[in-house]
Amino acid sequence: MFTVLTCITEQHDLTLVGLAGLICFLASHCAMVLLDRATSCAGAARWVWLLTAGAAGGFGIWATHFVAMLAYDPGVVVGYHAGLTLVSLLVAIVATAGAVAAKIGYDRWVANILAGVLFGAGIASMHFTGMLAIEFPGTISWDKQFVTASIGLGIAFSIAAFRFAGRGERPILRGLAPTLLLTSGVVALHFTAMAGVTVTPGVVSLDPATLISPAIMVVTIAAVTFSLLAAGFAAAIFAVRSETKAARAERNFKLLVQGVTDYAIYMLDPDGKVSNWNAGAERTKGYSAEEVVGKDFSLFYSEEDRRKGLPLRAIETARSEGKFEAQGWRYRKDGSSFWAHVVIDAIHDEAGELVGFAKITKDNSKQKADADRIAEVTRNLDVALENMGQGICMFDKNERLVLCNKRYLEIFRFPEGSVRPGMTYREIVDVGYAANIDGAAEAAALAEAHYIRNMALIRSGVGSAVHKYASGNSIQQHVKMLANGGWVVTFEDITDRLKSEEQVAFLAKHDGLTGLPNRLQFGESVAEEMMIADRVRGNVAVIGIDLDKFKEVNDQHGHATGDKVLVELARRLDAARQEGEFIARFGGDEFAATKRFDELSALHDFIGRLEGALTGTVAIDGFEIKTGASLGVAIYPSDADSVDGLLANADLAMYRAKQSLLQRVCFYEAAMDENARRRRALANDLWASIDRNELHLHYQVQKSVRTGEITGYEVLLRWRHHQRGNIPPMDFIGLAEECGAILPIGEWVLREACREAASWNNGYKIAVNLSPVQLGHADMAAVISAILAETGLNPHRLEIEITESSIIVDKEKALRTMREIKALGVSIAIDDFGTGYSSLETLRSFPFDKIKLDKSFMAEVETSPQSKAIVRAILALGRSLEVPVLAEGVETQAQLDTLLEEQCDEAQGYLLGKPQAMGEAVVGKAA
Repeated sequence: MFTVLTCITEQHDLTLVGLAGLICFLASHCAMVLLDRATSCAGAARWVWLLTAGAAGGFGIWATHFVAMLAYDPGVVVGYHAGLTLVSLLVAIVATAGAVAAKIGYDRWVANILAGVLFGAGIASMHFTGMLAIEFPGTISWDKQFVTASIGLGIAFSIAAFRFAGRGERPILRGLAPTLLLTSGVVALHFTAMAGVTVTPGVVSLDPATLISPAIMVVTIAAVTFSLLAAGFAAAIFAVRSETKAARAERNFKLLVQGVTDYAIYMLDPDGKVSNWNAGAERTKGYSAEEVVGKDFSLFYSEEDRRKGLPLRAIETARSEGKFEAQGWRYRKDGSSFWAHVVIDAIHDEAGELVGFAKITKDNSKQKADADRIAEVTRNLDVALENMGQGICMFDKNERLVLCNKRYLEIFRFPEGSVRPGMTYREIVDVGYAANIDGAAEAAALAEAHYIRNMALIRSGVGSAVHKYASGNSIQQHVKMLANGGWVVTFEDITDRLKSEEQVAFLAKHDGLTGLPNRLQFGESVAEEMMIADRVRGNVAVIGIDLDKFKEVNDQHGHATGDKVLVELARRLDAARQEGEFIARFGGDEFAATKRFDELSALHDFIGRLEGALTGTVAIDGFEIKTGASLGVAIYPSDADSVDGLLANADLAMYRAKQSLLQRVCFYEAAMDENARRRRALANDLWASIDRNELHLHYQVQKSVRTGEITGYEVLLRWRHHQRGNIPPMDFIGLAEECGAILPIGEWVLREACREAASWNNGYKIAVNLSPVQLGHADMAAVISAILAETGLNPHRLEIEITESSIIVDKEKALRTMREIKALGVSIAIDDFGTGYSSLETLRSFPFDKIKLDKSFMAEVETSPQSKAIVRAILALGRSLEVPVLAEGVETQAQLDTLLEEQCDEAQGYLLGKPQAMGEAVVGKAA
């Protein structure tokens, strides 16, 4: 290394060394730039750039060598052999071109190594050929080590340079790396080789006057080199700019064409085959470019269109006329169709020759659908206008008819063809009156008056008016003014509607069956009479009327006959009514009457006439039906001070009359209201009893008659009222069934009983009574199932007790519910057996799990032979049906002995155990 530096600093002109380095750097960079251009091109352009790179780069490298040789001072006068000098130049050019070709022609590491070896070996060959071209008096000898090292350095640096070369655009520092490496390789090769040179002067010297001056040669070679390199750089720069501009233009075109997705844009060759394809075409037609390029564009047509020659005619039209434009159905790859707007333009080159066609297809399916829909709407509108129940017409700002429908002509009875668009409103009015009024003068006068009056209404913006004509028809007119000064008017014949409204208004305050006033009008009448009574210090009586046994009339003779009876009684009541008296029907068999009076005698007279009208016989369809009624009377202001209060108190009095065997007319008394309020308050408390935790359960033991062992417990409900204390079940069970509270209460009893029984350490059954209201509940089986699941009680430990009366109300529904309950595994007992109307039929219809003998039989079994015989018969019936019998109400040992004697299965009563709350301790003790 030291020797090389000594060679450079002591044996070379440093100015020329610097010039040689600059030329080498520029030549290397030019070669790399031209290599990039050759890499990015193809075909003939690549060979042009390859040869240019070889010529410019090779000459520059050779110039580097020659200037460096001129910078070398061997101590003697030297010259240069022209032939070998040119050979060395050709070697540099060939080596550079060959290295560039190897870099382009091979892949990856093979290309780098081959290019580096060719370039390094070629530059070494150029160097030593150039050294041989030196002519001087003396001889040159080389140090083999330096020669080998120079070649090795040249090849190594060249391989590294080509490793980073040919990569297109890179950052500046990385872009200069191949240039710096290649420059380093050339410089290292040259000066390392020169360090191994030894010059031995000879006897004969050259005449300096015959040699070319080194300074002149340096200037000449540098000028030529810089010119050649500048030309190479310029060519590369112009090429890059041209390609960049072309690429930008092509990219913009591709972005324009490929970015359009709403249009299918593609080219056809002169024969109609697809030559390119954009994204819009792929989206619209479903074909990818690979699938469709090269195929005839007729594949987008239907088979029928192809048979008709439509694709061929489209191409011929575009060829002959320069353009084809049409709309029609086209087909996608998946076979679906779309409505397309198609434009085919003929494309010609500069010489006017046809080179193909530009085809643009737009999917207009939505637009066609919209247009078809608008056309359909227009057709439908025309149909609707001609078939609508209202007459309609439109006038412009000059009062001229724009359109009208058939109904308008029918309403006003215009002669056919007498009304046409363009006629003025005044002319139409004249035609209408002339066609429907006898006498020209009268028709003209009426038309003049109608025109003036109606135009004033239209221009005033009233909007709606009703015209009544001499024919009796009523026509309602609706006018809508338009922004342009015209108007749209509709006409509706409301003659029938007005009659219907009058009928509806009548029915709103009258009973539809009898024609009597209804509850609404009755209330208004009573309120009016009360106001008058206040002024004159009079009294108003409100009388509630309910027909006796009217349900039997419907059941025996049918509802049609019942309606006839009601109509006849209403006629009699209306006939018995005098001025100032008011009678109404509230519905069903319920009537009401009112009268303002000063003397009680007048009221009694009115009541007597009402009784006379309601009591007697009515002959209907050959039957004589006896009628009667119960009447309740409440008087204002002594009994109530409001309409509702009078009606309520009259109802209370009427119910009292219905319950009486002797009275048919009852007057309201305050005690009635107090009893009703007390019952209502108790019903309200029943609804709140669960939330107040006032309900609790007692259990009465059931035992085997033969062994005395416990078989289960009957669950009994108790109510401890927060104010009244304990209330007997007989006082609230029936009330709970009436007001509906039995449903939540009964569900609570079931849940609480199952929950407590599930906590016992035994397998005793619990018997829970089911109300008729509960049994009629559609979801009773589901309720029981949910409670069993919630509490975890075994279904076989639950027994449901049902009375015969529960089944008789709706036998089919009750039996269906019972079967659903039994399907859960729950047993069912018939309670209070022997007190119903059809006990044997009930037993036959449903296989009960137990019969509970009513306690009324046990109360007399010791004293009444008949009761004992009935008990014996029921027990025998149970044995024959294999259904166990439980006797209720066992209170004496004698009763129990009788049951044992008659082989009764189970018993319960005070003798065996009183009802009590059942905790775990009590259960254990009872066991």
